[in-house]
This record gives sequence, C-alpha cells and structure tokens, in this order.
Amino acid sequence: MRLKRRSTVLVTLLVSLLLIISGCGTKTAETKAPEASKEKMKVAFVYVGPVGDGGWTYTHDVGRKYLAEKMPDVETSIVESVPEGADAERVFTQLAEKGNKVIFTTSFGYMDPTINVAKKFPNVVFMHATGYKTADNVGTYFGRAYQARYLTGIVAGKTTKSNLIGYVAAFPIPEVIRGINAFTQGVRSVNPNAKVKVVWTNTWYDPAAEKDAAKSLLAGGADVITQHQDTPGPMQAAEEAGKYGIGYNSDMSKMAPKAVLTSAVFNWGPYYVKTIQAVKNGTWKNEQYWGSLSDGVVDIAPFGPMVSEDTKKLVADAKAKIMDKKWDVFTGPIKDQKGEVKVPAGQVMADKDMLSFNWFVEGVDGTIPK
Repeated sequence: MRLKRRSTVLVTLLVSLLLIISGCGTKTAETKAPEASKEKMKVAFVYVGPVGDGGWTYTHDVGRKYLAEKMPDVETSIVESVPEGADAERVFTQLAEKGNKVIFTTSFGYMDPTINVAKKFPNVVFMHATGYKTADNVGTYFGRAYQARYLTGIVAGKTTKSNLIGYVAAFPIPEVIRGINAFTQGVRSVNPNAKVKVVWTNTWYDPAAEKDAAKSLLAGGADVITQHQDTPGPMQAAEEAGKYGIGYNSDMSKMAPKAVLTSAVFNWGPYYVKTIQAVKNGTWKNEQYWGSLSDGVVDIAPFGPMVSEDTKKLVADAKAKIMDKKWDVFTGPIKDQKGEVKVPAGQVMADKDMLSFNWFVEGVDGTIPK
C-alpha cells in the first residue's frame, strides 16, 4: 500500500515538473521573438552601354558599388545597354513600378524619356546625367569635364611632334563640342601651332568603329589621339601605331599602357551617396548639379612614365588656378574657327552658353554636322 502511494506521489511530482518546464519554454520563446527586418531603399541605375565598356558606364557602376558599400540600407540594381528612345521609357517605367525610390538615368538621350516617365510617378526621384530638363521630381547632374579636358590638352600639346592631334568624337551635341573646344584651348595654350582634327562616329559604344576612326586620324599624320566615347578602342589604335593617346571617363592606361599619357576621369561615388542621403533625409531638391575639379567629381588620371616633369608642372599650375576659382577654361579672348572673337578679353563664358555650345574654337580642324 505504501509502495503504491509512493508511486502515485512520484508520478504526480514528475507531471508537475514537466508542466513547469514546458511552461517556462513557452514563455522564453515568446520573449525572444525576432524583430522584423527593416526594408531597404531601392535605387536603380540605367546604362546606355555595358558595365564592362571601360569608360562611361564603367565609371557609373563603380560609383554605384561605392554607394552600396557606404549605405548598406540601400539596395541597388542596374539595367545595362538600354538604347536611347522608346526602349528607355519602357525600362524606366518598369523600374518605377518595381518600387525603386530613386532612378539614375545616365545618358543624354534619356532626357525626354526621363521627363515623360517622371510625370507618371511623382513620388519617385529621377536623376538624369548630362541633360538640361528638370521637373518637380527630376534633377540633372554632370561634371565639368571640360576642366579636365583642358588639362589633358596641355599634355597633348607638349607631346605632339607633328602638331596634329586626332579627336574621335561621338555625337555633335553641346557636351561633346564643349569637350573638343576645352581640349583645344589646352593644347594651344602651350603649342599655338598645333591643330586638333575631329572625326565623328555618331556612337557611344562601338569599339570597332571608334578604333577605325582613330586609325584614319593616325594615317593622316596625327601622333596623339583623344576621344569622347566609352571604349578604349582609340587608345588601342594609338598603341598599335606606336603613338600616344589620352583617354576619357576612366583611367585607360590599363588597356593601352604604352600609349596613354593620362585620361580625363569621373568619380561619381561620393555624389551618389550625397544624393541618396538627401532623398532619405527629405532635403533633396531638383537642382542642376555641375560638379567641378574642386568638388572631386572630375579629375585627370595619373601620368604615364612618358610625360615629362616640365609638362606635369604646367598641368599642376593650370589645375591650381581652376581649383582656386581664379580662372576658368573659357575665359576670353576666345576666337572661333574664322578668327572672330566670341568671348571678349577678361570675360568668362556663362554656364548657359557653355551648355549650348554650337561652334568650334580656333585651332579645331573639323565641322559640326547639322
């Protein structure tokens, strides 16, 4: 009888203990429930070329990666090789519908498609590179590449022996014309006998066509080649011919180390971080940003070993003047190809006039197609 009672007591105690343990387990699980993860801001980038172009698109994607690294609460995505026109409008619309809060459209020909799509998505911020049209939710951005172009022109002017420098140009738009003029101003500041011959390709990304254009300039006597396209084709043509080149967008010395003297380059990363921070903070404005050498958005790449110390000193002095804002590239007197004064002595060309450039400065050998 005692044995049976003891067994009953032990069973009762064991059941009670199991209930207590089970209750404790349930309570612990409730107090340690995981918090819901914070949703990241979605930011999209649209490129006119592939990220491996070695030039314009490559530099923007380097900037995007910098943004992703510095702001882990941002989720970035890309769409590359999007043609300018109706295709672009379709892509922008899809990205807005997918919940992207900011969309960077990074080519001049995306301007009207950006404006059109922005009207349909007033709560999305659109940032258009190199354009001039804005809206309540559309801003523009670019770098004053003409300042870096001028500095590289000094290098070309000091390097050429034939006094003929070849310029492989993309499209006859103000951005490209401005770059040609700035480069020529730099060339002739140190070598007034030199000329800059322009060949148009009407391409942003066509390695074969751009390389062939450079070859034609080299065959015509040019001993230094520069460019306004997204591929290193012209630099490679210069190296194969045993001549020199000046790259654009990124440091192109890796693609043609024996030819590249320096390059005019962009550094977009810090600007992308600043823009997204402004959107997140509610301080973003639809400004037209045009960053300078002093902002660090534009610069020149390290010099190749073939560049003389004398040339480096001339570039450093000119760069200091521009960065101190004591002088800028398009300060008069500036003449056009016909020798007529377009900017009087002591006068600085206004931004609106630089942004609508439709004439060549003295020293350019070429025409602007209508």
